[in-house]
Amino acid sequence: MKIEELITAVQGVLGVEADGKAGPETWAAIYRQIVSPELPETSPLPDITSVDARSEKVIATLLPQVQPLARALVQKAALSGICIKIISGFRTYAEQDALYAQGRTTPGSIVTKAKGGYSNHNFGIAFDVGVFEGNKYLDDSPKYKAAGVLGTDLGLEWGGNWKTISDQPHFQLRPGWASIMKESEMMAELRNRVAGELPIFA
Repeated sequence: MKIEELITAVQGVLGVEADGKAGPETWAAIYRQIVSPELPETSPLPDITSVDARSEKVIATLLPQVQPLARALVQKAALSGICIKIISGFRTYAEQDALYAQGRTTPGSIVTKAKGGYSNHNFGIAFDVGVFEGNKYLDDSPKYKAAGVLGTDLGLEWGGNWKTISDQPHFQLRPGWASIMKESEMMAELRNRVAGELPIFA
């Protein structure tokens, strides 16, 4: 099943405009369907087929609400002639701290400004992509901007749109409750939810 056909089928089940483009309205409807305490009896949503093995290994670390979006982005990019793979997903606080130490107190180059608990990767809602040509990874390519457009069309937040720092490989799914929050406010609430063992998307 092609990604546009899949999106149209999902939209039909959810009762939103079936235009084959998964924008904010579609993903808001999916969110409401997932977190609703009493789900109506409807036909099951069609599955998004798996992507490459490397991406799937990373996708498995993400929250269930984020996984289909990551797969959809890989497939949508492929339809546009862009080969991307999901190369980074969930990180524990300890893994984030180790990454933060790199280039500061441990060997290597600085790769992040975020300590443990201050990266969206620590909550399973964020992932990074890599652009590939064959087996060659490209760390700088205009195709990242093209992928950013595709990701935002799917309802993802793209790091390339951030004003303070541009992070073009980065995508994340902002929870509905954080739709009008500042990034720092959302991050504080995410830490509170993890500490209280509360669901991220409820």
